[in-house]
Amino acid sequence: MVTDEVVYDLQDDRWLKNLAQLKKDQKKVVLTFDDGPGRHLNSILDILQQKNAPAMFFWQSRLLHPKRPWKRVLDEGHIIGSHAHNHKNLTNLSREQQYRQIKGSLEKIEAVTDQKVRYFRPPFGQYNEDTMDIMEELELTPVMWEISSYDWEHKEKPEKIFCNVIENIQPGSIILLHELEQTVSILPELIDEIKEKGYEISLP
Repeated sequence: MVTDEVVYDLQDDRWLKNLAQLKKDQKKVVLTFDDGPGRHLNSILDILQQKNAPAMFFWQSRLLHPKRPWKRVLDEGHIIGSHAHNHKNLTNLSREQQYRQIKGSLEKIEAVTDQKVRYFRPPFGQYNEDTMDIMEELELTPVMWEISSYDWEHKEKPEKIFCNVIENIQPGSIILLHELEQTVSILPELIDEIKEKGYEISLP
């Protein structure tokens, strides 16, 4: 029995949380990884490469430096988005502070990768109208998720991560994962099962 509230019932349709909003083929789902880049990134990339599965990575810019394997992420067809600078809850900040968190993260990521950042996900999934105004000003596509794996809560029982996703997956789902050891441990099986259910792992 799954006890985590894994389906995120966001009613604000300005946020992308399911590919059906883009009129895409609904037999596709999106894997997203938050809170990197971290020490498990290469392991995740190895699995994604082996399974031929693209993903989106929402990074805290404070963790990004030129020696991280950011080039591999882009070369292998994945997307790097912003997760702000240092994972502060944006709703606790003034508009000016939010702008610095978001704009600063874009500048840092773009300076390292030399590619424009087009997607943004707020820390904790928390936002307000200031956040929306800033994203519009900076021409960012807001991305949430439809399914949370709750992988950060299941270090001792990574099979729960698998169940949280597979028992709730539906056409177009955007799936929230993190760059964690326990996520790496179940990722190959998770991708296999997603495909076994007839879904293609895609990007927006």
